[in-house]
This record gives sequence, structure tokens and C-alpha cells, in this order.
Amino acid sequence: MSSTELPETRAVAPAARARAVRVAEGEELRSVALPGLTLTVRARPAVREGLPPALYVHGLGGSSQNWSTMMPLLADKVDGEALDLPGFGDSPPPDDGNYSVTGHARAVIRYLDAADRGPVHLVGNSLGGATVTRVAAVRPDLVRTLTLVSPALPELRVQRSAWPTALLAVPGAAPLFARLTKDWTPEMRVRGVLGLCYGDPGRVTPEGLRHAVEEMERRLELPYFWDAMARSARGIVDAYTLGGQHGLWRQAERVLAPTLLVYGGRDQLVSYRMARRAAAAFRGSRLLTLPEAGHVAMMEYPEAVAGAVRELIDDNDGGS
Repeated sequence: MSSTELPETRAVAPAARARAVRVAEGEELRSVALPGLTLTVRARPAVREGLPPALYVHGLGGSSQNWSTMMPLLADKVDGEALDLPGFGDSPPPDDGNYSVTGHARAVIRYLDAADRGPVHLVGNSLGGATVTRVAAVRPDLVRTLTLVSPALPELRVQRSAWPTALLAVPGAAPLFARLTKDWTPEMRVRGVLGLCYGDPGRVTPEGLRHAVEEMERRLELPYFWDAMARSARGIVDAYTLGGQHGLWRQAERVLAPTLLVYGGRDQLVSYRMARRAAAAFRGSRLLTLPEAGHVAMMEYPEAVAGAVRELIDDNDGGS
């Protein structure tokens, strides 16, 4: 571990912010400062000492809160942490403004190296899935197992419902969209996101909707909200067009870690048909398909996803 990468860890003080980030019961939130980068980490302490570490990585527009429902289901199996990628959740933008998939992967790697937590059971959704695929390919020493929930891997025929997200990558599109939607309430925005990301938005409880609206209100006050969204969307598009050894499909073939793939039949952002290609690319992988799930199966069907992760760990980590 490089001496320049020693993390400066401090508790997050909600009183210092206009709007506090929600922390579920049993969770801990802390800020980790690295050179040029500050990351917020949401921890769910293990129920006993000696359990292997796990790291959860969210998707575009998400945050570590996306894992708050599933993390407790694995607290007896792993010592779990969820990361806010740079510019998302409660993590500020990176100093270098790099929101590419490679930039996000470097942030994950730098955190794991600095915290000396590797190898971990690594779990990623959407953009986070693309990010951790790259991590597993270039730093196999950091990964025990890999779980990908609707990973944002390149598609030749992107679903029409995913076009608006891709359009965010066009220069000037994000400010334009912000102006066109300036009269939308936070609840309208949240319902739009739920309609896009959930197979059945009706599965969201009234309390869950309220929390999501509060988080949306907080994010809209951040001066870098749209910039982080646009640059990260551009990073996904750039990764889709990148060929050669740095292409995500080529890197998927290089992953050595036992891999679980999770795809939802009602996913409007990552096509269900990509499951077959992914299963062929990740050697020896196992596949969980949830016909009624959308893009965030770990939030819609946390028990099913957690159960599959548990089996993956039991089969490859000595059942610890």
C-alpha cells in the first residue's frame, strides 16, 4: 500500500449540510479523503468478526443508498461497504473531472488499495457493473467474486427507452434538459426514474418514495449534479465505442473471478437479450434471470439477488 494513498477517514457530519444524507438503521457513513479524490462510504458492519469484505458499486444517477435494502441480507456473510462514486451520492466531484468508466474504476481501485480491504466480493449495478468489470480485469488480486446486476456493457442495438439517457452524453444536452424540466417537482422526477428503472414501480413503498424524493431534492441543490450525470453518461458512451484490449467485452473475457450475472426481463436500459452474450463472455459464470425485474433488481427483488450472491460466495469462499 503506497504511503501516498493512506486514507484520511472522517465521520460525515449531517449538520454541516443543508440537507443530510439518509443513513438507514444499522448503517455508518464516513468520508475517505485520498489525493485528488474524496469518497463517501456507507458501511453495514458484519454480524461477527472475520467475515470477508464486500464492496457494492451503484449505477448512473444512483448512490450507495441503492444497496441499503440488500446489504442487511448478507450481513451474516460479508463485511459490507457501499461506495458513492465521485460526483454521486455524497461524494464530491473528482479533482480531475474524470467521469469515464476508467476514471470510476480507478476510484474503486484506489479506495481498495488505500483501505487494504482486498480481495473483496465485488458487486456492481449498471454503470457500476461496467466499472467493476474493468476493476476485475485489470486488478484480479482485488476481487474474490464478481456480481453484475444489469451491467452497462456495450450493446449494438440500444433499446429505444435508453436513448434519453444516452442523449445526456451529447455536449450541451444536460443544461438544455435542466432548463426544459425546471418546472418538474422532485416527485415528478423520481416517478419518472422509477418508471424507467423498475419493472413494477408499484413495488416501491410510500416510505421508499418519500426517501427518494428527499434525496432528489438534496441532489438538485448540488451545483455539479447535471455535470456529473452528463460526464458519466458520456463515459458510458465512450466505453461502448472503445475497441481493442480496453473494450469492455474484451475485458470481460479476461475476468478470472467467479462471476454472477443478474438480468431483469423488464429492464428498459440494459436489454435482457444481453444476458446470453454476457454468460458467454465471463468464463464459468452463472446467470440469474428475473423476468419481472427492471434495471435495479437488487432494489426490487433483494432477497433473490442476495440469495444468489450467497450461493456464489458459499461455492467459492469455503462457506465462511
